[in-house]
Amino acid sequence: MNKIDVVEREQGLHRELSQRQLTMIALGSAIGTGLFFGSGFAVSLAGPGVILSYVIAAICALIMMGCLSEMAVAHPTAGSFGAYAEMYIGPFAGWSVRYTYWACQVIAIGGEVVAAAIYMQYWFPDVPSWVWMVAFSAAMVYINARSVANFGAFEYWFALIKVTAIVFFIITGAAVLFGIGTEPIGFSNLTKHDGFLPLGLKGVWMGVMMAIFSFIGVEVVAVTSGEAREPEKAVPRAMRTMVIRLILFYLLSLVIMLCVVPWVEAGGKVSPFVKVFSAIGIPYAAGIMNFVVLTAALSSMNANLYLTSRMMFSLARGQYAPSFLGKLSKAGTPVNALLASTGGIALAVLLQTLGDEQAYLYTFGIALFGALFVWAMVIVTFFFFRAAREREGGKPLPTRMPLHPVLPGIGLALLVAIMITFYFHDFFRVGLYSGAGWLALMFISYCLFGRSAVKNEKAVIGN
Repeated sequence: MNKIDVVEREQGLHRELSQRQLTMIALGSAIGTGLFFGSGFAVSLAGPGVILSYVIAAICALIMMGCLSEMAVAHPTAGSFGAYAEMYIGPFAGWSVRYTYWACQVIAIGGEVVAAAIYMQYWFPDVPSWVWMVAFSAAMVYINARSVANFGAFEYWFALIKVTAIVFFIITGAAVLFGIGTEPIGFSNLTKHDGFLPLGLKGVWMGVMMAIFSFIGVEVVAVTSGEAREPEKAVPRAMRTMVIRLILFYLLSLVIMLCVVPWVEAGGKVSPFVKVFSAIGIPYAAGIMNFVVLTAALSSMNANLYLTSRMMFSLARGQYAPSFLGKLSKAGTPVNALLASTGGIALAVLLQTLGDEQAYLYTFGIALFGALFVWAMVIVTFFFFRAAREREGGKPLPTRMPLHPVLPGIGLALLVAIMITFYFHDFFRVGLYSGAGWLALMFISYCLFGRSAVKNEKAVIGN
């Protein structure tokens, strides 16, 4: 497959996203319930050592994004890492990466709409959850069906709410730690209960499994490269700015959280952020955080609908999905692909209605394992990408992954190790099983349908 053909077939999307919007979209996609609620679970696994867990996870994210950034500058297209896998590894790689990522995000959409409905129960306990699910789903689909400029503006402001909440949290927490206007709390809680590593290095590593999912979503910048203004400049800048800010937000928030609230009290059903706000004396802490996590859920849902529609659009343009899913509206939006990607909403409503927790765990497991699989495949693709450019004598790109192949090798080894570790924890083990089953399904489906699609496209190009 000619590399130019893969990029050209995905033309037609409107390039209307600015660098500022790219940065906020990526921040909004990565900052979600994983930080506001999931961080409590991570703390229960590692204690204060969870700070190291997030450092390791951040290293993985930085390496993956460095690889992805270089490829996105070379080939700014909506299919992104799925298209790159097809270009440099082969059709099956492109098939499995795009369908796996699409499935991950479809499941995530369902999870977010369920979460949003649950948050609304805080204010409106008598309104049935399905009412909120339908209302929010209709609103998000409408926003995504309009032009990408409208999507970018909406996502920018929703992401800004979350970022503002975190910045306020960090500033207020720092004032309490250092005694600005009050008695200083200091850092003693980091070592009070059995030291900094109460659960040992094993606990730190187990915490990495949860921490890594806090960074899932940063790859959205590469997908938006197909609709970015001046992608060769905007994409690498947005990636660098976003990753640095994200790491600072997560690490500073965690340090403050662990200093204010002892780690033995950070877990449980109540968000650690609510506990910190309450400890500081912020009035209506629970209500404020409920509003923030509601916007976080809606923002993530909105971004995931965007991602899934672009992945399905890319598959359709490659003839790996029905051709009508690759058509664009007058506004330059793949509306058919968008509607096809709302299946996760229906699945979530069904599972919520049936109360089938086992089925939910298996679908959630596919999402967790699949996201790490995609990250690992980004790095694997990058090895093939670099080798191809060196063979072809391509000009050095303005954005380059440093210390190749050492850093990409470290990143890939860490991601594989995390996936293997799934087996040793009851909560994550289901992800390993369901993920392996999903990859087997990908291979079977490619043998049945994907190969014929590749032959058909080659025939079309040949003519």
